[in-house]
Amino acid sequence: MGTHRLLVQLRAVFRKEVGQTVRDRRMVFMLIVAPLIQLVVLGFAVDFDVDHVPAIVVDRDGSADSRRHTDAILADGTLERVAQLTSEDEAERMLEDGEGAAVIIIPSGFGADLAAGRPTSVQVVLDGTDPMRASIVAGVVGRYFGEIGVELAWRKMRAIAAAQGVTPRLAGIQLVPQVYYNPQQITAVYIVPGIAAMLLVIVTTIVTAMGLAREKEMGTLEQVLVTPISPPILMIGKLGPFVLIGLFDVTLALVLGSWVFDVPIRGSLPFLYLATAIYLLSTLGVGLLISTSSSTQQQAFMGGFLFMMPAILLSGNMTPISSMPDWMQPITWINPVRWYIEILRSVLLKGSGPADLWMQLLILSGFGVGLVALASLTFRKRLK
Repeated sequence: MGTHRLLVQLRAVFRKEVGQTVRDRRMVFMLIVAPLIQLVVLGFAVDFDVDHVPAIVVDRDGSADSRRHTDAILADGTLERVAQLTSEDEAERMLEDGEGAAVIIIPSGFGADLAAGRPTSVQVVLDGTDPMRASIVAGVVGRYFGEIGVELAWRKMRAIAAAQGVTPRLAGIQLVPQVYYNPQQITAVYIVPGIAAMLLVIVTTIVTAMGLAREKEMGTLEQVLVTPISPPILMIGKLGPFVLIGLFDVTLALVLGSWVFDVPIRGSLPFLYLATAIYLLSTLGVGLLISTSSSTQQQAFMGGFLFMMPAILLSGNMTPISSMPDWMQPITWINPVRWYIEILRSVLLKGSGPADLWMQLLILSGFGVGLVALASLTFRKRLK
């Protein structure tokens, strides 16, 4: 009889929360429509591929060799010629004004030095405000002229060997790259799963925190408390609908990611949904903790924002954790967003399962159970 009563109470609170959420169009938009719009916008906007970098060519040599090599550097599309100059001062002005991001300077006598087998140099001036773009451009130009240097050295060796009547031998190593999981190295395939995890923490944490804070302001929470419903049942009933909405949002993200961005789904979906449900316990638990210490919706929003920004920045979604300072990397261990992103990417891109991700799932479960338990205790104390 006691269990039946608890189930009746839980169903009543659950139905109330679902009805209240569905009737609020702004809430429905924030929970379902907004995450999809943000997923599409961020999926297209975040692109780590560096191409069509505006480049200025200063050819002080004007020879056939200088033109041939500058055309070859620009052929793959990483660099795009925006100006062909003979003055370095004009190129520097364009670089300062943002009209170009790289300047390739071919010195006088470049062609003659190549023909005579003499050493020569090519200068590259880069805009370092974007370090990643600058390093990639420097690598492209350096790799091209490095290969040209090896080719010229090989030709010279063959000419000397032919004059001496011997066969030249030059040891070398050929690199044969093979890319797994994302062969085309498409940014969206890597970034979209991380964006889905970010949107989940934004939606569930903020909505939970502001929802309970709103009920405090309106006085409806006190009205519910006069009913014979225990605080744990009340808390579970209030959080349950948002767990279902979070799982629904993940389903939409998987469909949209696969359809629009060609994100593969190689792993087990049941395992992925299990990990998502555990992850939602963490985000909803944080939202409930914030709401219990907030008197107004503005305070709840600011509390959610202060949690979300470090959680997102330390998740490893945009910046690899290995690239962070050594003292900061241990902090990411207490970030549930990090572990969910690792699970999400591994399941979708690599086809990993529980045997591969048991540690991440165990840590995520610890966060989920711990945060919900702490939120429950805090929630109960606040109601007394």
